[in-house]
Amino acid sequence: MNYWLMKSEPDVYSIADLKGDRTCTWDGVRNYQARNFLREMIRGDLVFFYHSNTKIPGIVGLVRVVETGIADPTQFDMNSEYYDPKSQFDSPRWQTVRVEFVEEFAKLISLDILKQKFSADEIWVVRKGTRLSVMPISESAAQKILNMRESNN
Repeated sequence: MNYWLMKSEPDVYSIADLKGDRTCTWDGVRNYQARNFLREMIRGDLVFFYHSNTKIPGIVGLVRVVETGIADPTQFDMNSEYYDPKSQFDSPRWQTVRVEFVEEFAKLISLDILKQKFSADEIWVVRKGTRLSVMPISESAAQKILNMRESNN
């Protein structure tokens, strides 16, 4: 099993939205490095759900990868802001995964707290200028985050 962090703006799609939906396809990723990380995911991987572009950004919950190798449907939708006219049905450019809700944390683990507890090499989200929406998390860092959740930071 691997660990990941995926960002979403809460006014676009929040942990509460996923809790209500139970599962979702993580569509609209249009960065090749982030897409490649999505391609590396396997069923059962755990993902930290991170609210970005908000007053206090941070990790708000945990989700699990339940399906991989999905062609992102938004690349073929001409009405979508994520439409990609160069992508072909027989050779899709953008793949994604389906995730399921696992847990909403009782308390957000803020970016400020993450910066205090982790180096930029341990968790990429604390790196200055990192804008990736999907990134790997080492098992040791993931365990520390899970312990922080249980101990209220």
